[in-house]
Amino acid sequence: MKIAAHDTSEKVFIIAELSANHNQDFSLAKKAVLVAFEAGCDAIKLQTYTPDSLTLDVKDEKFKAGDLWQNEYLYDLYKRACMPYEWHKPLKEYADELGIILFSSPFDLDAVDVCESIDVPAYKIASFEITDIPLIKYAASKDKPIIISTGVGEIEDIELAIATCKSVGNKNIVLLKCTSAYPAKPESMNLLTIADMKKRFGMEVGLSDHTLGNDAVIASVALGARVIEKHFTPDENIDTPDGAFSLSPSQLKKMVQSVRNVEKMLGCVKYDDKPKAYARSLYVSRDIKKGEAFTKENIKSIRPGNGLHPKFYEEVLGKIAATDIKVGTALQKTDIKEF
Repeated sequence: MKIAAHDTSEKVFIIAELSANHNQDFSLAKKAVLVAFEAGCDAIKLQTYTPDSLTLDVKDEKFKAGDLWQNEYLYDLYKRACMPYEWHKPLKEYADELGIILFSSPFDLDAVDVCESIDVPAYKIASFEITDIPLIKYAASKDKPIIISTGVGEIEDIELAIATCKSVGNKNIVLLKCTSAYPAKPESMNLLTIADMKKRFGMEVGLSDHTLGNDAVIASVALGARVIEKHFTPDENIDTPDGAFSLSPSQLKKMVQSVRNVEKMLGCVKYDDKPKAYARSLYVSRDIKKGEAFTKENIKSIRPGNGLHPKFYEEVLGKIAATDIKVGTALQKTDIKEF
């Protein structure tokens, strides 16, 4: 898939997810763009919403947040975590200047319009929005790549989301394996699902990772993930809503380097990595006179691999030398009479 100038079939697409780690401080948000660029990420992703686009301002237990935010009401959490819409344009312009892709996860139709106003090159549908069919349909109708996290999606939900994109003519879809826990435990990841998703749905697959560290990211690339999304904070010394499961700038850079190294290691299907010169072959282990028979005492299978293949060893035994041969000579067919 092409996302802006990036081709995911040629290079893993690495997304640095800012989420709420801007702390509603524009200078920190701008710093985040620079941190993602300097780490070598291909893109930085924002989240575009208001608290009213996500929930209701109701003080009831069922409107309490979970995981790291259990004592906070959802509305209050989103109110302090959302990014002001007026930041989107200057951050996009700054990203364009640096040469890093900037796009977003919209959480309602108005948010899609905000993203369209700054001409984002792709849309990300968050895990908890996989059942928001009107949102998916509207975002997909913009004819830009759609990246869908599947953290809370059952197979039927994923199929419906895909069908919704295709219903408006958009087939540029990437699915992200995701465990929607913050942070996610290693035993909850089930990364083997990546290969199954690719086979089952017939499209590129990646990982949206909420674990601590980079192990899941590295393993997922080895398993075929072509898109990686990871939360990060532009400053690990500042307390932010998502900081507890986000990478520091140095950790983000290390993750990018690890992904690129894994890509190099995966290479291609190849069985002859070492030149034959390093393999065994038949050598003369004692001086042999012309007319003398080859025996176990005067030929051996040793390194390096410049002589006859060891598979000829039994066939050569008992045959006659066609010429004088000195010890250390790599045995050739021309050295053997009637071979």
